[in-house]
Amino acid sequence: MLWIIFMLLLFISSMEMLTQNRWKKQASAGLLENCTGCVLCSEDNGCITCHHRLFLLIWRDGIRQYGMCVHTCPPGYFGVRGLEVNRCTKCRSPSCESCFSRDFCMKCKDKFYLHKGQCFRQCPPSTAAQPGTRECQETCEPGPWSEWSACTHEGRTCGCKWGLETRVREVAGAAKEEGAVCPALLETRRCRMRKHCPGDKTEPKNKGKKRQKKPKTEPHAGT
Repeated sequence: MLWIIFMLLLFISSMEMLTQNRWKKQASAGLLENCTGCVLCSEDNGCITCHHRLFLLIWRDGIRQYGMCVHTCPPGYFGVRGLEVNRCTKCRSPSCESCFSRDFCMKCKDKFYLHKGQCFRQCPPSTAAQPGTRECQETCEPGPWSEWSACTHEGRTCGCKWGLETRVREVAGAAKEEGAVCPALLETRRCRMRKHCPGDKTEPKNKGKKRQKKPKTEPHAGT
């Protein structure tokens, strides 16, 4: 009877050891898979430090966090190189796809427009959405038109039949510096000039015309 009990206990102990070995193998396989490129790795949290050329990416799953070593940071993150470890830091704005720093976005996700490092669903006032680049471009409101200039042709104000006259309008200096998209700031139109300049000698209209002689009339003979 004791022999049977001893064999039963031995069998149970063997099964427990087999189960533990199988779990250890699975854990080791998962650890190796999650520790690619790692210098230091944890069974519970993945990579802790990476090789000097790689970035450490940390993400959360509930209350647990995991580390992974990557060559380039994924969308929504930017790489920060340090003396001990290079890290992938998350962009602050959830609508940012790529950022230069935590608070300066370089590219926005779909349905958002980029303006001065921030992402907007609708462009701010005084800007216009550019669908091609998904950016908000500065616009400007020019002032009133000036008076039309004198009618000129190649620097002359007279002596020609037709010339051009122009008018201009101005915008704020800040809009010009920021490369704002502005409407036309200069207009030209055709105009009629004075054909003769003051002081020019004008030829009389009848100059060069021969004076027509009146036909002689002969007296009629009386009947």
